[in-house]
Parts: sequence; structure tokens; C-alpha cells
Amino acid sequence: MAFSTLLACMRINRPNADLLAVVSDMAERFGSSVIGLVAKQASAPLYARGVGPLEPPEHDLQAFMEHASAAEAEFRGALTKIGTLEWRPQLTIGPAYEQVANEARSADLVIAPIDDQDLSFLASGQTRLGDLVLRLGRPVLAVPSGASGLELNEVLVCWKDSREARRAVADAMPILQSSRHVDVVEIVETNGVDESRRRLDRVGDWLARNGVEPRCSSEVSTGAEARQLSAIARDLKADLIVAGAFGHSRLREWAFGGVTKELLLHADRCVLTSH
Repeated sequence: MAFSTLLACMRINRPNADLLAVVSDMAERFGSSVIGLVAKQASAPLYARGVGPLEPPEHDLQAFMEHASAAEAEFRGALTKIGTLEWRPQLTIGPAYEQVANEARSADLVIAPIDDQDLSFLASGQTRLGDLVLRLGRPVLAVPSGASGLELNEVLVCWKDSREARRAVADAMPILQSSRHVDVVEIVETNGVDESRRRLDRVGDWLARNGVEPRCSSEVSTGAEARQLSAIARDLKADLIVAGAFGHSRLREWAFGGVTKELLLHADRCVLTSH
């Protein structure tokens, strides 16, 4: 089990050095092919009454292709050591996240940048990372601004006994198997520690059967779960956090906060998440 193909979601008209540094490290480590993608929704009205879908206007298409060409040059220049590269620019008449989700059919792992302001990974008219995570059907490796690559000396797995967490850990298995140290941590209330330890013993056994020797621990909640997990990650000097996405309803979590949103919004390290 490995990542044979990576899909790199690049920004338009903005630097992508941080994203591409992580893409390069992952592709070299796993011998992956890389698809580079820029996608943007055209600014024109999508439909005319009685006519049906419209083509993107010429001026939109020309400006997009100019920006996409610059992004392609950056993509190919940063990944000269990677054997197989493919470039896919897409100007869409529908939401860009739909196009990105469709392109994910070709990949094992999607790598996308985090915007510190609003979690968008591309310019205006494209999409938000939260929308993308919900629709991909693939794990997402989210890259914060300023990343210089991805070492795998220490990985923190944020465990919950949920479908999303189980999916994220399974999706991250090639990374966990390649990491020097893996810590699995569950945040629980005081009265839930014993049961949490029993769960984590079984998680640890499953990981060990897959070639991962984790350190598992139950931590008593001290308040905001995402902040506590981020503090643990800093103490461990974790290179990567693995966490399930959207354990609550998407509307409730994105509107009122939640671990997924907080981990991504305040990310100071890469986060691998699945839904």
C-alpha cells in the first residue's frame, strides 16, 4: 500500500513553494507520480435562459491560461527529480471544488495548501478546503504557509472512536509505516480514561500488525480539544498531525468551530485528514 499518484492543488497567481516542497518530499519518498492542478470558476453567469450552459468568456480564458502557465512552470521547476509529471489546468463554469473532486479520481492522495485567512487553497472563485475534504473521497494532506518540506520523524495521530478517525489512520498507513515515531493520543474526560486506554490498546495492536509501533496515551481534557492537540504536537515536535474530519455535522462544525476547523485554521504543521 503506497501513494502511487499525488494530486497537487496549486494556487493561481500566488507562490506555491511551500506546497511543492511537501509534494516533492512525498513523491520522492513513495516513488509517486504527480498531477499538478489549477482550477478556477469563470466569472461569467453560468447559464442563459433557454440556452443552457455557457462557455467561459474569452477574456477569462486568456487570463486564466496566462496564470496557469506560470503555475505550470513553477510546478515543473520544483519537481525536476520526479519521474512522471502531468499538468491539468481547468477553467470551469461550475464550482471549482467539483472539478477538483472529479480529478481526485486519478490520485491516492490530494495535497492542498492552507490559507491562514479563510482556509481557501486557491484564488477567489475557486473553493475552500472544507468543501473539498467533504467531496473528495480521498485523504487530503493540508500544507500550511511557510512549510519547507515534510520530514517524518514524528507523527501525531489524534484518535477518536469514530468513522472519520478510523478512515484517516487507515489512509495514512503508508506515512505511519515510514515514520520514525508515531504517537496516538485520545483526549477524554477523567471518567473516560480507562475505557480510552482499552480502545487504544486495540488500536496499537492493529497498527503493530501493520508494521507500526506506536506510543498510545489517553490525555485528560483541559478545555479546547484542538488547542490541546496542537500543544501536544508542539511538545512532540510532530512533523504531521493525522486526524479525522468533521465528526459533527459539517454545518455545525464549520459554523461554530470544531477540531477540524481549528486544526486547519491554526495549523503550524502539515495535517492529513479524511472524511
